[in-house]
Amino acid sequence: MQTKLAPEFLDTPAGDEAQEIIGKCVHCGFCLATCPTYQLLGDELDSPRGRIYLMKQVLEGAEPTRDTQLHLDRCLTCLNCETTCPSGVQYGRLLDIGRQVVEHKVARPPAQKYERAALRHGLTSPLFGPALRAGQSLRALVPKGLRSKVPERQHGGSWPSRHHARKVLLLEGCVQPAMAPNINAATARVLDAAGIECVRARRQGCCGAIKYHLADAAGGQAEMRANIDAWWPHIVSGEAEAIVINASGCGALVKEYGHILRLEPRYADKARRVSGLTLDLSELLPDLVDALAPRVQAPSTPFAWHAPCTLQHAQKLGPNVQEHLARLGFKLQPAAQEAHLCCGSAGTYSVLQPELATQLRDRKLGHLQGDDRDQRPQAILSANIGCITHLQSGTELPVRHWVEVLDEALG
Repeated sequence: MQTKLAPEFLDTPAGDEAQEIIGKCVHCGFCLATCPTYQLLGDELDSPRGRIYLMKQVLEGAEPTRDTQLHLDRCLTCLNCETTCPSGVQYGRLLDIGRQVVEHKVARPPAQKYERAALRHGLTSPLFGPALRAGQSLRALVPKGLRSKVPERQHGGSWPSRHHARKVLLLEGCVQPAMAPNINAATARVLDAAGIECVRARRQGCCGAIKYHLADAAGGQAEMRANIDAWWPHIVSGEAEAIVINASGCGALVKEYGHILRLEPRYADKARRVSGLTLDLSELLPDLVDALAPRVQAPSTPFAWHAPCTLQHAQKLGPNVQEHLARLGFKLQPAAQEAHLCCGSAGTYSVLQPELATQLRDRKLGHLQGDDRDQRPQAILSANIGCITHLQSGTELPVRHWVEVLDEALG
């Protein structure tokens, strides 16, 4: 598929990259079969192929409309289409470009502007934690529809105090410390048991995904640079051997820092090195299995396993958790059907597109929980705070991070 860029996009980094990506598309339509929104809506403009055509038209000079914006908004950015695509079209990168262009050309209604600004700045603010705790204290008084968005208060438990020769940086995230503090603490305890120390860099913050994927590239990139600055002393000193991330959505973006900041003279090389050092926590599992096997007492009852899109499609690490935890005696069962499809969380998507997100959540839960209540798993495990919170809003079954149950199984 060839495109002739409009003059405003000629010889620009975004235009050149978009043209190269669009040029790989052969209009085969394989992606339609694995696109969640196309499965729900049946509209080709709500499929990767249709959205590529919309972005192609805009880049060729056509004026985008609110309908154009709506079809791009409805995309989950799950990247299932990239896993399916035989031509290697980097749809996610193209969508980020397309959304940025359309955001500058199409004015949003005031309510949408406010909602998106609140998400961009509220979720990444130091005030998010106190605000969430205030909401949790009043949770019983919150209307039922909104209550599911306010998780019950959790306690993180103790953080290990031992020091080890092996050290890794741990990105704690923006919302995870407040919403599910036990995930980071359990990660630190599990790594400590394997002889690896977690270092928490001062002044690190949001990975940048929230702003970047809400068409605020400048804001997202500023957060990326701030993290690189926070991590850099630990990297150049040789103190930390890797940057470990237990939220697969954050990990997927940090592995893209090198690409996103490739044109910035002060940060290009640093960003490339940071991306190269970044590991999803599941990538340490081979080391953990060998070190922890004598101490692990795995439960005999099975768990359901939901591999987030950012783990299985963006990072291509879907089987890691299931395969390696099986070596420790855990029984993880993926969804009986459509294990590859998104649960509907997708960062801020469940807030901005609640109707579609709820349909996808309930569809996913049906496949994970099964019809026979006597055969239901004891819990659903996942690897991303967004998926965990979104799935939990639709079921009484506990939804947890896999590292939490590994932590509890250590004898």
